[in-house]
Amino acid sequence: MSSETLDRGLVLDAVRVTEIAAIAAWALVGHGDEKAADQAAVDAMRTALNDLDIDGEIVIGEGERDEAPMLYIGERVGRGGPIKIDIALDPLEGTTLTAKAMANALAVMAWAPKGTLLNAPDTYMDKIACGPGYPAGIIDLDKSPADNVLALAKAKGVDASEITVCVLDRPRHAEIIASVRSVGARVNLITDGDVAGVIHTTDPSTGVDLYVGQGGAPEGVLACAALKCVGGQFQGRLVFRNADEKERARRVGITDFDKKYDLHEMVRADAIFSATGVTNGALLDGVRHEDGHVHTHTLVMNSSTRTVREVRMMRPI
Repeated sequence: MSSETLDRGLVLDAVRVTEIAAIAAWALVGHGDEKAADQAAVDAMRTALNDLDIDGEIVIGEGERDEAPMLYIGERVGRGGPIKIDIALDPLEGTTLTAKAMANALAVMAWAPKGTLLNAPDTYMDKIACGPGYPAGIIDLDKSPADNVLALAKAKGVDASEITVCVLDRPRHAEIIASVRSVGARVNLITDGDVAGVIHTTDPSTGVDLYVGQGGAPEGVLACAALKCVGGQFQGRLVFRNADEKERARRVGITDFDKKYDLHEMVRADAIFSATGVTNGALLDGVRHEDGHVHTHTLVMNSSTRTVREVRMMRPI
């Protein structure tokens, strides 16, 4: 598949896939069962993908084949045909958010021409990201969070106190949070969902300027697909906790364990990104049932045309 085939039909297909997954997950919102909510989204997304005229391979999925019964890394989906794509997905980003009926749960998917998405192992990744409009190289993973805040503030023409940094609320991020606050910047702590956290940097209405922290490597690829569509900068480096995780990386062809990846190494061609809200959040409204209809709110992006659409769907239940 070339960039020219990332057409309107594929964009609408992507919207339908994340809509279906979000609706399935919504049925489990607030029920306290993370696994059941995730499984509902996985099953629905897999069924939707297999109904498409694509030759797709999951490169970012629910885990390796022996860990995930469906949508595992390497699984083939679709009816087949000439459209060959890599697929990165998280049928339910925010399983805990869904189980507890908290904000910002999403169904997320990205696809790109075959062989162009980084096949990231299921490990952690150190990440830094900002939105569009800044000089290239304005952020650097190897600099302190404080230095990155100061660089961004200077480029933006504001005081550091006017910069907001999104960080996952985890004990491992205590030093990052302290560094950000040491120069007077604000910290926006989130409980889950670092794909949404990165995307927040691209939308002025969220008030987030910078994302910093350690999260899942697969989620990094999904976030980069969104940034590819709207602009922005990203750097990431894989984090390995043991020999088994390094072996996972070797199995997907990664041999340089210290490599610092940028956005265009994570997503090496044009991409389509789609996210549908499961619960209400800063970016998207959640699924709702009203007057015999189901309503969804989706953000879909196409880097080949540099278009961003908000799609609101209503259909009878």
